Amino acid sequence: MAVASVLAFWGTALLLIVAPGPDWAFTLDSALQERSVLAAPAGLTLGYTAMTLVVAAGLGTVLADSPVALTVLSVGGGLYLMWLGATGLAGHRPPASRGRSLGSDHAAVLSGVGVSGLNPKALLIFVALLPQFVDPSRGWPLAVQLTLLGLLFTVTCALFYLCLGALARRAFVSRPGAARVVSLLSGLSMLLIGGALVVERLIA
Repeated sequence: MAVASVLAFWGTALLLIVAPGPDWAFTLDSALQERSVLAAPAGLTLGYTAMTLVVAAGLGTVLADSPVALTVLSVGGGLYLMWLGATGLAGHRPPASRGRSLGSDHAAVLSGVGVSGLNPKALLIFVALLPQFVDPSRGWPLAVQLTLLGLLFTVTCALFYLCLGALARRAFVSRPGAARVVSLLSGLSMLLIGGALVVERLIA
């Protein structure tokens, strides 16, 4: 693969990653719940790794071209985000009052897999974006090139959200009032984004 193509893809991917969305909201909410800051990025990473393999195997295009499959994925992902947001809002407590446990870390990892793995917009981005940066004339199998680009996106995600979670923990945990506001906004964001996904797909 040409270095210029890889760098161009990485720059495009970085712009998509830093744009606030469900991954942001989930990472911030998890970081302010006295969980390990590794838990949310780990879950998001696993979800995007699975999506990379799906796209590299050619299944991503099949899903994107199937109205039924895309509707099921969109509605399922939207409802899941709404459930996470509603659960976070209903069970909200100041971060200092929460007890960290291994179980809560595992739950955050699994939730992260759902947030990224069930994100229909991320799937469409993968299906539309990755093929633009592969080069069949390079001699590398297309599946290998797609996998490498997908993993580059995934690693960039992991590093960015790890930094975001660590900064949020450092900035807000010692400020209960600000942490409460950010946590509530994160839960509300997931609720609204999930609802928008469901409405958008049902209207479509």
